[in-house]
Amino acid sequence: MHRARIDPIWQDLTVIERLVRESRTVAVVGLSADPARPSHGVARYLVASGLRVFPVNPALRTWEGLPAYASLADIGEPVDIVDVFRRAEHAPEVAAQAVAAGAGALWLQMGVISEQAARIATDAGLDVVMDRCLAVEHREVVGWS
Repeated sequence: MHRARIDPIWQDLTVIERLVRESRTVAVVGLSADPARPSHGVARYLVASGLRVFPVNPALRTWEGLPAYASLADIGEPVDIVDVFRRAEHAPEVAAQAVAAGAGALWLQMGVISEQAARIATDAGLDVVMDRCLAVEHREVVGWS
């Protein structure tokens, strides 16, 4: 299977390390209630590691006891990272919503590759990470298990 080539700027280890060390709030867009889905496991890890997680999925009312939000705008406060578990074709729309919501960074999970979304976010001053797992990077940098 051929994977799209990713510009190294979207996987800058300095940016990844800074985001992982400094971020305290994460909106998980596309969070699934299904424990078998990667978004579920990543969000559970983030909560367990002490981060404040905002589940974003219009199909959910709550997730693991947390209120769920239909969109980033519904959260009502800026978040440090918008962690995206949506298909790449939806990423530009999520990037625009992240900008409008005042997020600090757009993080596109493994397999979510969208140069357009990355440009929307960086043009507005957000940090961007693409095709990396936030939980894996957090574990690597912070050493929490």
